[in-house]
Amino acid sequence: MARRTREHVIADLAVNFVERQILLAGATPQRMAFDYGVDLSVSTFAEDGEAETGYFHIQVKSTEKLLTVKNGTLVRCRVWRHHLRRWLSEPMPVIVVVYDAGNDKAYWLHVQGAFPHATRFRLGAGTAQLSLHLPTSQEFTAAAVLGIRKLKQSEIERVEREI
Repeated sequence: MARRTREHVIADLAVNFVERQILLAGATPQRMAFDYGVDLSVSTFAEDGEAETGYFHIQVKSTEKLLTVKNGTLVRCRVWRHHLRRWLSEPMPVIVVVYDAGNDKAYWLHVQGAFPHATRFRLGAGTAQLSLHLPTSQEFTAAAVLGIRKLKQSEIERVEREI
């Protein structure tokens, strides 16, 4: 018989927390039907409510025991190497969010910004998983979503200049 584990509960709480911050920022999350390293795609809107070009992706991780390093300034998160390769090849921002169920907080990292010259992850072999470090100063809130929207807009503007 199937059982709902605590891991399932905190995973659902994590996605719920992230979706709420997105909605509070005036954006809309779209859950992915299948998890291939992306849980949500986020659409954003201009001040007048008009849909903006582009989107950003979010991968949500959750934990009951947040693992920090460097005197609590970084959150450690394990990810699959093949997911990181995919994220680094995405043209739009990919955000990893780690939800701390015990404190009902989340932290985020812009993957492409953290690895601007990461061809070794795209091409190189290595361990199946590796660690990302998310700054505890980057709490995932509605204000953070608005900041990520600006990252997305900058990328759209860069692409438009090249056309």
